[in-house]
Amino acid sequence: MKLVAGLGNPGKKYDATRHNAGFWWIDALARAAGATCRHEARFHGEVAKIPGVGGDIWLLKPATYMNESGRAVGALADFYKIAAADILIVHDELDLAPGVVKLKFGGSASGNGVRNVIARLGTKDFWRLRIGIGHPRELAASEQEVVDYVLHAPRAEEQRAIDTALDRANEAWPLIAAHDMQAAMLRLHTKDTNGES
Repeated sequence: MKLVAGLGNPGKKYDATRHNAGFWWIDALARAAGATCRHEARFHGEVAKIPGVGGDIWLLKPATYMNESGRAVGALADFYKIAAADILIVHDELDLAPGVVKLKFGGSASGNGVRNVIARLGTKDFWRLRIGIGHPRELAASEQEVVDYVLHAPRAEEQRAIDTALDRANEAWPLIAAHDMQAAMLRLHTKDTNGES
């Protein structure tokens, strides 16, 4: 893995919102490595560099807002000539309950942020770490209700579940960093407490 990009929205008003779960994990990785994310204008976001098994790994928090995430991801990937298969996009996932975290390769876009990354990279073939945040009123919610939901902070019990999922992702990080994705998926998916696979 050479680039890990957490998706979210910049600014203090969004820090605690569900949509920023990707930022939360990037911050946790940086803290664990003793690194700090700093703004880099040429990459349209905050970046940090941490050591990995096969060389340095870039952490990225796009400052472009969720819908333009691909601009930052593409700029850094282009500059360092990073292949899509060596990129991990970390994002909130409405279709997974709080407390569930899933790792997958490729597939369709589940939200505007991932959709924009696909458009910018020109491929769906990159890794995604999907952090469950649940869905408002299940599938009956209107588009505006979904927007309101992701741009608000989780309830206390949801936050605890999400934090537990992020901790599980941290435990699997050495496997992800080494690109041992099958082992990472096994660890993440068999530890889900919600019975999902």
